[in-house]
Amino acid sequence: MESNQKSFIATLLQSSTARMVMVGILILVLLIPLELVKSLVRERKYRQEEVIGEINSKWGEKVFFYGPILKVPYTSYEKNTVYDKKLGTTVIERKAQQNVAYFFPETLKNISNVMTETKKRNNYESVVFTAEMEFEGKYVKPDFSSKNIPEEDIHWDKATILIRTTNLSSIKNGVSINLSGKSYSFEPIYEESSSNYAEYDEYNGHTGTYFVVSSLETSFFNLKEHFDNGNFNFSIKYDGSSSISIVPIGKITESTVKSNWKDPSFKGNFLPYQKEITNSGFSADWKVLHINRPFAQQSFGVLPSIEKYTFDVDFVIPVDEYQQNERASKYGFLVIGLTFLIFFLIQTISKVKIHIFQYTMIGLALIMFYTLLISITEHSSFSKAYLIASLMVILLISLYSVSILKNRKFPFFIGCSLSAVYGFIYVIIQLENYALLVGSIGLFAILAIVMYVSRKIEW
Repeated sequence: MESNQKSFIATLLQSSTARMVMVGILILVLLIPLELVKSLVRERKYRQEEVIGEINSKWGEKVFFYGPILKVPYTSYEKNTVYDKKLGTTVIERKAQQNVAYFFPETLKNISNVMTETKKRNNYESVVFTAEMEFEGKYVKPDFSSKNIPEEDIHWDKATILIRTTNLSSIKNGVSINLSGKSYSFEPIYEESSSNYAEYDEYNGHTGTYFVVSSLETSFFNLKEHFDNGNFNFSIKYDGSSSISIVPIGKITESTVKSNWKDPSFKGNFLPYQKEITNSGFSADWKVLHINRPFAQQSFGVLPSIEKYTFDVDFVIPVDEYQQNERASKYGFLVIGLTFLIFFLIQTISKVKIHIFQYTMIGLALIMFYTLLISITEHSSFSKAYLIASLMVILLISLYSVSILKNRKFPFFIGCSLSAVYGFIYVIIQLENYALLVGSIGLFAILAIVMYVSRKIEW
């Protein structure tokens, strides 16, 4: 009875079902070192982001531009009812208050020429640029009638023009505006606390990244001298990185951005109505009307917070090596599972015994692919690293399977199968818009092959 029980247990352990269960458990165990490899990839990616941040901070960071804004002070009066003890009655007392009105241009045109270059430090690189931005437009006479402010309370002789922007330290020219033939220089305004604005992503919400906005302002001038001709123009040159963002404050805003960067990303609240992208660069045009925006052409008392209503151009590497490594590691479970499935089917069909230890060695070799991939990528391109790492792992497993399977036919088949698997994963990584479609079709084809091969197996 006892020998029959032992015989039953031995038969059960040697069954295809038991081997399948053990291989499945091993795959789950191998997820632990696979997660450690993913953690290594994320760590190297964070290190890259830190180095890029250091490069950008020294060269120049995100460029944000909001202006030029006409600023006109005026006097308003607050009426209060007070009791006059001498007269023994209540009287109305007027208290003067100094306020400021802000007016945006009637038209605003911008042409920006952006020259990009790649800066490298150790194994990391960042895209930086030099942007030459030309602005022109026209102001109309400010209208205070909506607030019933009389002419004598408007201080035309103390008008100024204001610009809100980032990267004051990276501006490379003296900035002055030509207003109807007269030139007025901009100077930085000392602010006890510069405004911080959170970057916003339409898919992820607030990203947690903040940029500091400071102000440039002209000295006082008499705006009455410019009532008949409110045309203006000025230029500003930045060293920057990451992106350019412009708030379209003109009643009609037209903008053109040209660059030698061939992988732009257009974001923000307004997309270009026309764009041309080639291997030598891109050109994009925007036209924004005041009815397209949720803010008016003038503001009384407080400058409105409209920093998020921008059109943006991102100058970033679309899919860098660490993103590709991270995407590759996400398919680690699939690669391990398919490889083990190939060995399991060969073992079941050929009746060759493969020990669980041998499965473990094969699994560790598959995981080593990802450490090889990221280490070689840091000294080369992702494509070359992927080719070298995959060839090393395929060769190692194929040679190891010769000693396991005792012939050359099955190892050759395994080498071809692994080549197909790694090639399939590489294609999915390179695709963006069609990755899901190609991946789904590929997995369906693999499932069909497995079903066909295993149809006559006695489980």
